[in-house]
Amino acid sequence: MKKTILHMDLDTFYVSVERIINTELKNKPLLVGGTSDRGVVAACSYETRGFGVHSGMPMKMAKELCPEAVVIRGNAGTYSKYSDVVTEIIKEHVPLFEKSSIDEFYADLSGMDRFFGCYKYASEMRKKIIRETGLPISFGLSVNKVVSKVATNEAKPNNQLKIDFGLEKPFLAPLSIKKIPMVGDKTYQTLRNLGIRKVKTVQEMPMDIMQRVLGVNGRVIWKRANGLDNSPVIPFHDRKSISTERTFDRDTIDVIKLRGILLAMTENLAFQLRRGDKLTACIAVKIRYSDFNTYSKQMRIPYTSADHILIPKILELFNSLYNKRMLVRLVGIRFSHLVSGNYQINLFEDTEEALNLYQAMDYVRKRFGSRSVLRASAMGAKTIGSMHNPFNGEPPVVLAHRKQ
Repeated sequence: MKKTILHMDLDTFYVSVERIINTELKNKPLLVGGTSDRGVVAACSYETRGFGVHSGMPMKMAKELCPEAVVIRGNAGTYSKYSDVVTEIIKEHVPLFEKSSIDEFYADLSGMDRFFGCYKYASEMRKKIIRETGLPISFGLSVNKVVSKVATNEAKPNNQLKIDFGLEKPFLAPLSIKKIPMVGDKTYQTLRNLGIRKVKTVQEMPMDIMQRVLGVNGRVIWKRANGLDNSPVIPFHDRKSISTERTFDRDTIDVIKLRGILLAMTENLAFQLRRGDKLTACIAVKIRYSDFNTYSKQMRIPYTSADHILIPKILELFNSLYNKRMLVRLVGIRFSHLVSGNYQINLFEDTEEALNLYQAMDYVRKRFGSRSVLRASAMGAKTIGSMHNPFNGEPPVVLAHRKQ
């Protein structure tokens, strides 16, 4: 049985949500992301794209290109709520779906043709999402995830496109090679230097040449350019790591401030571990200086989720990395090598009072928010903390870096 894979993407999702909240923003150029000069554009309306604005670019540059644009900081919690509404509609209608990001979904409709007609069924589901949420959404339908994703991008804005079985290569051939998923700026430049601009050129090349130029990635890109992809629709995402980082509005050498922020980050991520019944065995600290040089260092530790074990280790890594003569632009931490489990009590060091304290603090945080209880030394760190559970199987909300 040939597969039928649906890819759905909410068009300019953050922008669309902001326009639902405030109808006065309709048809106005809109930027969502970090509002300071060091912020990053998380999303931009179609009105700004004619000026050369795109997501991921520095907010300062975007405002210079499009001075009349309205800039909004954005709220991850609000976007998550709207995304959840769309997710529930999809969940009601399809047997198997994957939420690959806050605004992007895959669904396996294989075998449904004999009952409904997959294209008609997907069209009706899209209309229902638009009707019930007011959010524009596009979809692509084909035999695999890669072709469907490309089809969605070709269908935008707010439209739909079906690629019939056997027509995958002709559909992809005239497109720019940059439209193939996995071809980023560096890979695109490498291919351009070889004279490759269209997908058709890659389709006519032997796979071995692509592999020689780009290694394993070249083999994958060649297959995708030929419309070949066997990746399954995965209904659940198991997080392999959790992390957080902060970019400062002004570079700083305030060590007390830096340590307070790292402490708040560690405290928050440790709470997320305990809430998700997870333990970490590898921690890392990242520092970016004012000259944009970035350094990171990691350490293996016994599996744990306890603040009093993680905080000293994080500060130890920070002290070994930190150069006192340099201004710091960004700091971040990451917990990886995650496994399911609860904190193992140390028979000789842990006390009943300390364990009861963890339980009490976590109870308060679950009820009133992750920043409702915190150490005094972490009080200076703003905006660190979230009610979002990183282990609920959904991908993280990606917004521009928050500022201190």
